[in-house]
Amino acid sequence: MRVVKEANERKNEILDVAERLFCTKGFEQTSTNDILNETGIARGTLYYHFKSKEDILDAVIERVTNQIVAKAAVIALDDDIPVLERLTRTVLSLNLDNELGAMIMEQVHKPQNALLHQKLEERLLGRVNKLITRIAEDGIKQGIMHTEYPEEAVEMIMTYSYDAFDSTKQYSEPEKTRKVMAFVYHTERVLGMNEGALLDAMLPLFEK
Repeated sequence: MRVVKEANERKNEILDVAERLFCTKGFEQTSTNDILNETGIARGTLYYHFKSKEDILDAVIERVTNQIVAKAAVIALDDDIPVLERLTRTVLSLNLDNELGAMIMEQVHKPQNALLHQKLEERLLGRVNKLITRIAEDGIKQGIMHTEYPEEAVEMIMTYSYDAFDSTKQYSEPEKTRKVMAFVYHTERVLGMNEGALLDAMLPLFEK
């Protein structure tokens, strides 16, 4: 007897299998037939939920993004954590430091996946900026930061950081050190902070 599953349950089952196959075989080496064989569903069912393998990867990224942002939000919204420590821990929690994360970043940085890269960046920036803005607003209330435009300040900082510290950029150690110190220096000024106030909080973000 054929098992009929709810649409969301079936969709998540496809994503679970695809996520595992992408990690073990690689995106390029995984075919839609591999996903069909693992899930035991008809091709029509697969294409009912996803138009292509790229569409499946896009959905995997969306799901991973949701998980990452939810994890970061737990820290960012915890008022019991000091502002600067909360900033450091929130940004560190955004790292895709697992096998799936490595696979996703490898795919989105390929020239042919420029649109995918853009979509991932837009998703993360839009949602992460709100969390960091909340921290900045708390910093303003506590007199640590001084700006009338916390949301725009955070947008400027995060947009620049995604470009300057993109994993595809290759810097020598002196170049990286200069980039990091310049980033901290200008971030302090954009947020209206005393010079050196962010140094201890931000340096751990660049240790990996």
